[in-house]
Amino acid sequence: MSKVKTTYFCQNCGAQHAQWQGQCNSCKAWNTLTEEIIEKNQQKGWQTPSSSTQSSNVPEPIQQIVTENEIRRSTHDHELDRVLGGGLVPGSVTLLGGEPGIGKSTLLLQISLQIKGKVLYVSGEESQRQIKLRADRIATENPDCYVLCEIQTQKIFQQIKSLAPEVVIIDSIQTLQTQYIDSSPGSVSQIKECTAELIQFAKKTHTPVILVGHITKEGAIAGPKVLEHMVDTVLHFEGDRNHIYRILRAQKNRFGSTAEIGIYEMIARGLRGVANPSQLLISQHEVPMSGHAIACTVEGIRPLLIEVQALVSSAVYGTPQRSSTGFNAKRLNMLLAVLEKRAGFQLGGKDVFLNITGGISSEDPALDLAVVAAILSSYHDIALPKNCCFAAEIGLSGELRPIPKIEQRINEAAKLGFETLLTAPQKKIAAEEQLSVAKFSKIEEVLRYLFS
Repeated sequence: MSKVKTTYFCQNCGAQHAQWQGQCNSCKAWNTLTEEIIEKNQQKGWQTPSSSTQSSNVPEPIQQIVTENEIRRSTHDHELDRVLGGGLVPGSVTLLGGEPGIGKSTLLLQISLQIKGKVLYVSGEESQRQIKLRADRIATENPDCYVLCEIQTQKIFQQIKSLAPEVVIIDSIQTLQTQYIDSSPGSVSQIKECTAELIQFAKKTHTPVILVGHITKEGAIAGPKVLEHMVDTVLHFEGDRNHIYRILRAQKNRFGSTAEIGIYEMIARGLRGVANPSQLLISQHEVPMSGHAIACTVEGIRPLLIEVQALVSSAVYGTPQRSSTGFNAKRLNMLLAVLEKRAGFQLGGKDVFLNITGGISSEDPALDLAVVAAILSSYHDIALPKNCCFAAEIGLSGELRPIPKIEQRINEAAKLGFETLLTAPQKKIAAEEQLSVAKFSKIEEVLRYLFS
């Protein structure tokens, strides 16, 4: 009988150690090393050819390699196709992460019911009846959608071989277990081995595979960090469970851009893609209110108009508070310092609260001017001009800096009925005739225009 081999894996980063120690050498985390058995069989993987049929690849000159245009498989979900870059690439492996209860399983079940073709939905967390209840709530039927409740990868591959699906969805990778690794599901060695088997299956059969991954308390995908390097695409499903909007972002994409986002609305029948989010993210006020400004932002190639709310009040407890939701807190402190130094506003003794409505979070520098306008509107308690929006970056010396994709921002603002856009001086703008574009070089000029 062969000796059982064990090693120690860090549950935080997946680093392997020969013996136990208190601190991981890679991520410097304490008490994260656990012992795992690594008994491996020679015949591992989803399908191992016999020795007589094994063939090795030979190097070829790059000029002689024949390339074909890969036909992407549409998921019939416009938002997901946008984030993926046009659809699922044959043989690709996609990892979807998100907080518990955010809607990952609902999104993938909707995709399973919408894709034209045979789909295998493998669940290791729910029973078939639970999945059927969710499918009845979604109210979409697909006779080619098959549900399998199994955690053993070898049994899953047996069903795949007999069913021959065109798309495979695994919910979730942390629940799978391979018989070639003698450790519990969810351990580092199990996650790596199961993912490697699924990647091998996807590449050899040109079948798209979508994996669901749990996330840690810090917001990273649970398991070893190498898991994100193994797959082709890493998607993150985020949002506040207290709001109805969800955002799908691509953190890694070998077949497209990582700047695209998809916006969904959580309703009783599941998740619905939002085609025009700007109309939903802007509040309709009958009476003008101070502290509200509309910003023209761009996420990927999608222009968005979002509402920025600010509240400036006297510091009651002595130390002024600085709080922001959906906006970088350090950038907020920088903008407040610019207002105090360059524009002469004494905000050192004021509490400043900033909020981007709808649970949206944005890192676009073009938000700067809208944030400053909302803060000063609340400071003076004067409502900003109606049908006015903002798009400009503010430098440390108080200058307004030009921003990219100004034409898309103007088109979106004009489509929603805005009449004036305040921005930085730029070259000739092609879409400038659609609305009035007010150009300013300094923050002081903007203040005179708004509050004179």
